Amino acid sequence: MAFQPIVDVRERKVFAYEALIRGLQGEGAETILPQVTVDNRYVFDQACRVKAVELASRLAMPCFVSINFLPNAVYQAATCIRATLEAARRSGFPTEQLIFEITENEQLVDKEHLKSIIREYKRQGFKTAIDDFGAGYSGLNLLAEFQPDIIKLDMALVRAIDTDPVRQAIVRGILGVCQALHIEVIAEGVETRAEFALLREFGIGLFQGFLFARPGFEQLPAVDWSALDAS
Repeated sequence: MAFQPIVDVRERKVFAYEALIRGLQGEGAETILPQVTVDNRYVFDQACRVKAVELASRLAMPCFVSINFLPNAVYQAATCIRATLEAARRSGFPTEQLIFEITENEQLVDKEHLKSIIREYKRQGFKTAIDDFGAGYSGLNLLAEFQPDIIKLDMALVRAIDTDPVRQAIVRGILGVCQALHIEVIAEGVETRAEFALLREFGIGLFQGFLFARPGFEQLPAVDWSALDAS
């Protein structure tokens, strides 16, 4: 696992660290995920959750850890969360510091199944998030089905947004919907000060991207706050 910070620029602190899949030598997720199949995705999903929690505890993570999960690997939400909870209790990591992210562009087999997962996670007090929002097949329709605590704007919407009126209009629309639904928004993939400045002007307070820190392999990387000092 690698960890990349999600920063709260309003309070100048780390809100969460996203746990990112890596190989044993730090290889990127693109070398690992193609090996996931229908037959092994449940075991893979469970192993990733447990590893993320154990590492978060070992690194004394003081905030949320955000863990991606595969909805199609979850056959029954209450049962499938047990290994994660056991890992948290065993390692001493607070379960109230868990966020579970669904990647929007995973083709969902059953939306009712996804809704049941989200309901169960919320019932147990976990925060839920949609990752890569705006990149998938369903877009705002997904929000009509269920409302997570957080959405993460896909980096394709963020890239060069300071010079793109179309992207600006789309993001403003998403922010309006999220404000009405009381959903927090994270801008991910932020790489330039110009992107950050515009998105901050739009009212976004949570950011993730190379502008602040690159992922750290099995470590919590330091945050570069200089973009705030320049704004």
